[in-house]
Amino acid sequence: CMTDKITKLPYTIEAAYKSFDITKPQPQLYVTPDFAYLSLVLEEFANTMALRTGGLEGVEKLIESNALGTIELSTGLQISGLFSKVIAYDGKPIYVQTIGKSALAYREKELVGHGAEYHSDRYGTALGKLKGINLTIEDMSPRDLAAYNIYEGEKVLLEFEGGITVEGEIITGKRNLQGKIILISFKNCSVKHNDTVLFKPEWGIYDMAVGKKIVSAFAGPADYNSFDLITHVPSSQTIKVKMTDKERQLEHLYQQVRDFREGTSQTISRNKVLEQLIENHPSDWLLSVELYELAHKGNETSLCERIENHLETVKQNRPQVGHLIDDGLKIIKQEVFV
Repeated sequence: CMTDKITKLPYTIEAAYKSFDITKPQPQLYVTPDFAYLSLVLEEFANTMALRTGGLEGVEKLIESNALGTIELSTGLQISGLFSKVIAYDGKPIYVQTIGKSALAYREKELVGHGAEYHSDRYGTALGKLKGINLTIEDMSPRDLAAYNIYEGEKVLLEFEGGITVEGEIITGKRNLQGKIILISFKNCSVKHNDTVLFKPEWGIYDMAVGKKIVSAFAGPADYNSFDLITHVPSSQTIKVKMTDKERQLEHLYQQVRDFREGTSQTISRNKVLEQLIENHPSDWLLSVELYELAHKGNETSLCERIENHLETVKQNRPQVGHLIDDGLKIIKQEVFV
């Protein structure tokens, strides 16, 4: 890779979007003058990730992942769960919803009374600014909150930008360390998006997260103690490959050679294994290289020659793996002289 045959390019953020086959020689190398510049480029890339950008795109990535994730609001409140829905207005999220167990946290610590057992079915909340009011709820002083009837015991109708309305009686609220409101709880509450009902009074207490925007979105929970991650069933399932009889036979040959290498079985004939490879699996090369390594270590010259002849045939029929075979044999031969 250090020869003139490989193109050398200045390292930039564009390197992240260049794909290549890792089983083949690298088509180019990216060169950085020092670690400081490398860190600068990596920071530039990190600034494009949902972890730092948040916003609508961040929520959409969580929904697309179909996996447990977290969004963090501008107040520091964190919502963890399986995100299933987002309503947007003017390119910004104005309502998010999870399905299944969800939890609320602040600075990676679950809020008391707002764990996955309490929010066991789903969680949804309005986001953003109130309609016609420049001051966001999180930035309101006690006097501002009183002016808009946002305090305990008051029945209030909050109209958010984008058509979200929250109407109910305020029970209580929570503040962060800076004194900003991060959560408001309502009873007898109705939440709508235009004519679509998002929350009904008979569903119980409505806990509305407070935040003018989503500042971060990332995989996993905010507080790992909020969820049972040991017995949690992942959304994706392992794909079990159905093997043919021929593939099972080849796998058995691999196991035989492994047992011989590890000393658990010394009864196998490596000559017979090679014969079966040549006859039934002529395109496989990796096991032949492994047989060559064992024969080379045992100074079995005749077996080495037979294996090399077979590998030459494989290289002719599969030129794309020729360099892999050559590299493997080269390493084996070099080890003897170390």
